Amino acid sequence: MHSQSEKRSSNVVWHQAAVTREKREIANGHKSAVLWFTGLSGSGKSTLAHAVEERLYEMGVKTFVIDGDNVRHGLCGDLSFSDADRVENIRRVGEVAKLFVESGMVVLTAFISPFRADRAKVRSLLVDGDFIEVYCKTPIEVCESRDVKGLYAKARAGEIPAFTGISSPYEEPESPEVVAETGSLSLDACVDHVIACLYEADIIKGGVS
Repeated sequence: MHSQSEKRSSNVVWHQAAVTREKREIANGHKSAVLWFTGLSGSGKSTLAHAVEERLYEMGVKTFVIDGDNVRHGLCGDLSFSDADRVENIRRVGEVAKLFVESGMVVLTAFISPFRADRAKVRSLLVDGDFIEVYCKTPIEVCESRDVKGLYAKARAGEIPAFTGISSPYEEPESPEVVAETGSLSLDACVDHVIACLYEADIIKGGVS
């Protein structure tokens, strides 16, 4: 695996599109941004991301969800769950998310993304205001009680190495734009909270239809 700072492509120049992000945003009637949902396995990241997308879609907002499990079937199918490969996983997703922002869309990503440094690197790819970190805050006890995939049980039995929250660390966001209390509030309440934050950040407006 190549390191994330290593460049193997030479003699390439970034092509500036004639249809700019600004033109796309005007046509869409809203700004583009990355909603980065982070949290433990079982914290409700994917559930909340898809529920927020459904609400935004009903409002006429152009969206797309990049789901952690889905990308490992293709884009990141060659990566393991080692610390190094987790870093590369998030780097790739960050670059893809940046392209979606340039396309004028609101992209929602649902990844454990356990390391603060990796989330910070994705933030650094974007201009101020484009990266909205959504911390799905759920105690590990609640995540384990959900455990629909049986992953925590396998991790505690030593069958899954480097499992976040058990044998691998999760570094909580220190100052996320949004804290979604997914361990105690209803899904609708969490969706309402995220949508309200998007209005506050001027990503979406009341006129989107």
